[in-house]
Amino acid sequence: MGMSLGSGNGPRANINMTPMIDVLLVLIIIFMVIAPTKSRGLKALVPQQSDNSPAPATESDDIVVTVNGDHTVSINQETVRIEELSGRLQRMFVHHPGHPLFVRGGKTLEFQQVAEVIDIARGVGLDRIALMTN
Repeated sequence: MGMSLGSGNGPRANINMTPMIDVLLVLIIIFMVIAPTKSRGLKALVPQQSDNSPAPATESDDIVVTVNGDHTVSINQETVRIEELSGRLQRMFVHHPGHPLFVRGGKTLEFQQVAEVIDIARGVGLDRIALMTN
């Protein structure tokens, strides 16, 4: 009685990996599509285009804070040290808390200096802060 160890020419069982790889790729795509994405960034209001003709230019009561590079800021045209900015903004916005504050920074400034002014304005309680470009 002899024993065969599989050296014959009969059919052999092989594992076909192609369907398993297809299923795994489909599962990966499904998980990528349904995975929740966490949005990051600041809340921003996008300006809407007006359908009306532009209003005639009048003297506005907008408050523009221009960030200078030497630890000073200019409120409309008056130069103020950055340490005094919080008190000045509190006095200016005590009667108009919903009025926007416009912040302008130069191209050569680092954003950290502009962000410091925005942080001071947020600390005062202003929630409508707009950035201006030069």
